[in-house]
Amino acid sequence: MSDLKPLVADLNASVQFAERGIVSKTLHESPAQKLVLFCFEPGQALSEHTAPFEAVIHVLQGKADVKLGDNVYKATPGALYVMPAGLAHAVTARERFVFLLTMTRLSNPAQLK
Repeated sequence: MSDLKPLVADLNASVQFAERGIVSKTLHESPAQKLVLFCFEPGQALSEHTAPFEAVIHVLQGKADVKLGDNVYKATPGALYVMPAGLAHAVTARERFVFLLTMTRLSNPAQLK
């Protein structure tokens, strides 16, 4: 028998905003992946950075500018962005903005081929 348990979460109930900072809540973390819910007030931003693993942004609420490499996208609910490892990216909220970030940690991406 495995010790693994499913994650069952109400994302809408997990949304929380803060005037003085971005709220990030880790919903799940394992050796393979991490799920983080981000909540921004208008004007709040994550400055440009990179990550050593693939990540996915799934927009749940609001509008923001999502910069991926040299391109800026107008993010709205339902949008999905897949970012390869090492891609420079940034997020700036234009209104209250909520997204789920899924980070995939693979020690050897060739395992999937």
